[in-house]
Order: sequence, then structure tokens, then C-alpha cells
Amino acid sequence: MNWDRIEGNWRQLKGKAIEQWGKLTDDDFDRMDGKREQLVGRIQEAYGIGRDEAERQVQDWSDRLQ
Repeated sequence: MNWDRIEGNWRQLKGKAIEQWGKLTDDDFDRMDGKREQLVGRIQEAYGIGRDEAERQVQDWSDRLQ
């Protein structure tokens, strides 16, 4: 799914993101408000993974939304 569409529909898609990355809090998702870079950064911090892996996870997740 196009990231502009994800950002525009963030309130509806937030639940699916919470299912994917359970270590992140509801407040984390509210603060990032659909911003891809913020999501990648929070995944890196919460899961202790590198940027490339976090980017891959976000891309895989967004691809599955289609």
C-alpha cells in the first residue's frame, strides 16, 4: 500500500500495526501519526534491531495491507 494512503488512514490501520509490533504502546502509535520514519525508529529502539531490518519489516507490513 502506498505510504500516503497508510498515513491518511492511520487511525484505521493503527490496530494492525499494534498487532504487528506489540512492544510499541498505543501512545507510540498516536505520536507517530502514520509517519514512516518515526515508525521505523521506534521499531529499532523497541526491538533492538538495525535500521535495515526495521525498514524491511515496515515494507513487508505495508505490502501485506494491499
